[in-house]
Amino acid sequence: MITGSIAAIGAGLAAIGAGVGIGKIGSSAMEGIARQPEAASKIQTAMLIAAAFVEAVALFAVVVALV
Repeated sequence: MITGSIAAIGAGLAAIGAGVGIGKIGSSAMEGIARQPEAASKIQTAMLIAAAFVEAVALFAVVVALV
């Protein structure tokens, strides 16, 4: 019973970490685009790749927590 609670906490922390990470990525990308609008497409591409990596790590953490 306790291991289920610990797994739920681990999965929750992974989700919170992913939310914070993607929020920081989005914030930095918007700031970069505001400073250099001509580089918007390159910044957006880098932002999407970084967000995908954050989501992948979060998904892996959730799977590990629940196993």
